Amino acid sequence: SSYHIFPSLCRLQPQPSGVTIDESFITENKSTQKCKLLQKRRTLELPAASLSHCQAPVLGGAGKLPTQGAPPAGPGHRFHPGTKAAAHQREKIRALEPLKAKLVTVNEDCNERILAMRAEEKHEISLLKKEKMNLLKLIDKKNEEKISLQSEVAKLRKNLAEEYLHYLSERDARKILIADLNELRYQREDMSLAQSPGIWGEDPVKLTLALKMTRQDLTRTQMELNTMKANFGDVVPRRDFEMQEKTNKDLQEQLDTLRASYEEVRKEHEILMQLHMSTLKERDQFFSELQEIQRTSTPRPDWTKCEDVVAGGPERWQMLAEGKNSDQLVDVLLEEIGSGLLREKEFFPGLGYGEAIPAFLRFDGLVENKKPSKKDVVDLLKDAWKERLAEEQKETFPDFFFNFLERRFGPSDAMAWAYTIFENIKIFHSNELMSQFYAVLMGKRSENVYVTQKETVAQLLKEMTNADSQNEGLLTMEQFNTVLKSTFPLKTEEQIQELMEAGGWHPSSSNADLLNYRSLFMEDEEGQSEPFVQKLWEQYMDEKDEYLLQLKQELGIELHEEVTLPKLRGALMTIDPRLDKQTVNTYMSQAFQLPESELPEDSDEKEEGVVEILQTALERLQVIDIRRAGPREPEPAN
Repeated sequence: SSYHIFPSLCRLQPQPSGVTIDESFITENKSTQKCKLLQKRRTLELPAASLSHCQAPVLGGAGKLPTQGAPPAGPGHRFHPGTKAAAHQREKIRALEPLKAKLVTVNEDCNERILAMRAEEKHEISLLKKEKMNLLKLIDKKNEEKISLQSEVAKLRKNLAEEYLHYLSERDARKILIADLNELRYQREDMSLAQSPGIWGEDPVKLTLALKMTRQDLTRTQMELNTMKANFGDVVPRRDFEMQEKTNKDLQEQLDTLRASYEEVRKEHEILMQLHMSTLKERDQFFSELQEIQRTSTPRPDWTKCEDVVAGGPERWQMLAEGKNSDQLVDVLLEEIGSGLLREKEFFPGLGYGEAIPAFLRFDGLVENKKPSKKDVVDLLKDAWKERLAEEQKETFPDFFFNFLERRFGPSDAMAWAYTIFENIKIFHSNELMSQFYAVLMGKRSENVYVTQKETVAQLLKEMTNADSQNEGLLTMEQFNTVLKSTFPLKTEEQIQELMEAGGWHPSSSNADLLNYRSLFMEDEEGQSEPFVQKLWEQYMDEKDEYLLQLKQELGIELHEEVTLPKLRGALMTIDPRLDKQTVNTYMSQAFQLPESELPEDSDEKEEGVVEILQTALERLQVIDIRRAGPREPEPAN
């Protein structure tokens, strides 16, 4: 097969070596590259099998065809000078290609910066134009104000000049009138002297001199008089001034008195209005409650029907119902019914060995009902308390109670007596000793509450005994009041009054009336205290509820929300600043059910991690003996 090779060598003119490239050379170089590209394309069109015959002889060629991209073979071959210069220029161009790309990049960056600077300058120019317009407006406004003020000043100056000219003319006219008046007066005096010369004697010189001196004195006196009138024309006499000053002082005192009275009456009016509004709210609330009660309540029961049902007849029922409300009468009636059912029972069913069952009641099977009387149960509870107070209290109260029964009745009858006592104290809610023992036994109240209350009563009896100097068991009402206030310094006057009324005081009593104070601390055979001791217990429970309510209000959160240990501690110290650290730790240990040794210290990071539901914490604090240690500091006045 024949090969068709189209040589297209472009002639290049030699160029001097250097960085600067002539445009004609670049054009020639481009044409040379096009020629070589065309040659490559034509070469690539040849069949792949003919590549092995690249050195075949060509018609009109000079020997053998050189390999593409390599110098021709033969020692006598030489390159054309233009080809070497073109290669050199191509090398220069390739070396300058990165610089060209870099120049393009730098040019683009500079253009972007110029555009950004122009945009920024344009924005600043717009802002400056706006500011210029605002300043021009302000200058125009100030110029207008200046022009108006200048016109007003000119007008005032004109008015002042006119007034001054008027004043000068008036002053000159006044002087002329005074001179004319004096001249007329002098002429009249001269005429009178000329008509009666005998009055002053016969010496005209002397009379003329006297007249001249008199006129000078008159002129001086007239000037002084005018000066006095000008200076003291508005002055009042001292006597009138003092009278007016006294009258003014009296009126001022009356005004101050009336103002004070008005302010007092205004405050009373505001208080009365507030009282009136609160009374209206209470009236509306009571009316709503009355309507609700009328709609939902049942008719009041006729308690006299119980006289024939209760054992002992009407007399015993009257004794049981004396001084009790309907709720208390229901408790009495339930106690009577429950005690009747207890007497009929021969055995109690055992409650089993579950974890929810108290330790002293864990038994499976039937337990004998010992059927003790109410007095026997009360005596047994008193003995249990005495023994409990005498020991070191190392065991829990339920364990102590069962061990006490074992020591008293033996191991075989201890469980029977435990069930019997438990059923009795569970029924008799109205009995103070039984209800408190049941609450302590079931963990609803700490035994420290009972112990502290007994110690308080004993301390009060001791104080009254010390005040009884004659040791007769009698105190005057005044002494009784003094002992109560000294023993209970945190109680209000109202609470002291309630205790005195419970002790036998009434409005018709005098301070000298005698009181048998020992009778206030007596107990009946069923363990019931006198009204005075019962009132002490009621006030203690009310004070505890109020204390916990103040604690909740100080926290400012709902019962279902969580409270942290530092927040609860801070609220306690706020409402009761007199609390010592040991007492606060005891309260915190009870509220969060942590041993005191494990409580985090103040400012410890672990404090925030100790949390509890507020309602749960308050219920736990309700169990223990929690009370106010000192008066609450008053709120700072606004």
